[in-house]
Amino acid sequence: MVLTLVWASVAAFALAVLSGVAGFGGGVLLLPVFTGLFGLRVAVPALTIVQLSSNAGRVWLNRRELDRRLIGRFAIGAVPLAVASGLLLAHAPLSPLKRLLGVFLLAVVVWRRANPHPKPPSDEAFIAVGAASGFGSALLGSVGPLTAPFFLAKGLRRAAYLGTEAACALTLHSAKIAAYGAGDLLTGQVLLLGVALIPATLAGAWAGKRLVGKISDKVFVHLVEAGLVVAGLLFLAGL
Repeated sequence: MVLTLVWASVAAFALAVLSGVAGFGGGVLLLPVFTGLFGLRVAVPALTIVQLSSNAGRVWLNRRELDRRLIGRFAIGAVPLAVASGLLLAHAPLSPLKRLLGVFLLAVVVWRRANPHPKPPSDEAFIAVGAASGFGSALLGSVGPLTAPFFLAKGLRRAAYLGTEAACALTLHSAKIAAYGAGDLLTGQVLLLGVALIPATLAGAWAGKRLVGKISDKVFVHLVEAGLVVAGLLFLAGL
């Protein structure tokens, strides 16, 4: 168990760094690691606790640049859908869910490549973005790569983008935690894993903040997309 926690901590730190620089990718890439170590029904709620701390760290580090209008609109759509789909996870069949996740990850890459410069969305559109994020995230662990283009298309950059996206995700993950608790998914094992990985996650968020401006965002986006393809293929294979 100790060795498993060490490996999970290393992965959580590395992918928190990635999220801290690119604004997304850590949760999606960490899910296959957690699934392989703990199983999907433990991995998703444990990952949510880790993401909660990671996003809280990014919000604090970028707190002066938050777009509170978008955060509020995102939360209106995200919270009720996250609670509803979080309750479904307790009864969702795992094998089809893994393959659905694989299709989802590959579709993210295709969508991003097909829409490199999407039309700037209105503020109200983020209610729908939040709703889709809430439903998908509670079942699939993370949808950051799919929602990130909307924040970028809105014109958010650097600290404003990183902080606002993280604040939106924070509302989403808080709702998921409540739903998982109501669905009896927050077991002792889940809580232990989530809490044990918080220090590595916060350290990764801090390191990612230090790296912003020193490493090309384009390079990180390519790395994230490559990771999504690999993860998607592994899930489609049932691994």
